[in-house]
Amino acid sequence: MSARGRSYGYVGPVELRNAIRPGGGGCRIGSAADFDAWTAGRSSAELAEPFTFVVGMDAALRLAPRRSEHVACAGGDMVLSAGEISFIREADRWTVSEVSNQSTGYCPDGSSWPEVARALDDVELGRPSGFTHEMVFRRCPDCQEHNIVREDDFVCVFCGSGLPAVWNVDPAA
Repeated sequence: MSARGRSYGYVGPVELRNAIRPGGGGCRIGSAADFDAWTAGRSSAELAEPFTFVVGMDAALRLAPRRSEHVACAGGDMVLSAGEISFIREADRWTVSEVSNQSTGYCPDGSSWPEVARALDDVELGRPSGFTHEMVFRRCPDCQEHNIVREDDFVCVFCGSGLPAVWNVDPAA
């Protein structure tokens, strides 16, 4: 765990981590001015789509186009949360319309929401009170495969074994 919350290491395919270029990573958004500058460089069509996001170990929001890998957005580093995020313009400010912890590369727990909330508050973005679409990730203790738990059915889709009730995706964590 970090001083702020649990950190998540990358647990996805090694070839995606190996494809990261030096100096790569998502755009660090540390202030409202950073977010305004970032949106100014986006087309209206791009702004209508969700974006890949991570909250880095520095607690800052990083954004990348939706088709970007979370591990690339994070520059290969550990994160405090990761997922997809959408924005809408309401009155004279940007607001988060949808946000999830959907990242099969980091598989963050829903308990990572406070890190996302702090990062969004730091850049003065309106936001919901929690993930609008929360994913539940578990690693099967028998076959070691990563699973997305649906409808509270804690059964491995790969081997049929029971999945633990608590987050266990990264064995190093």
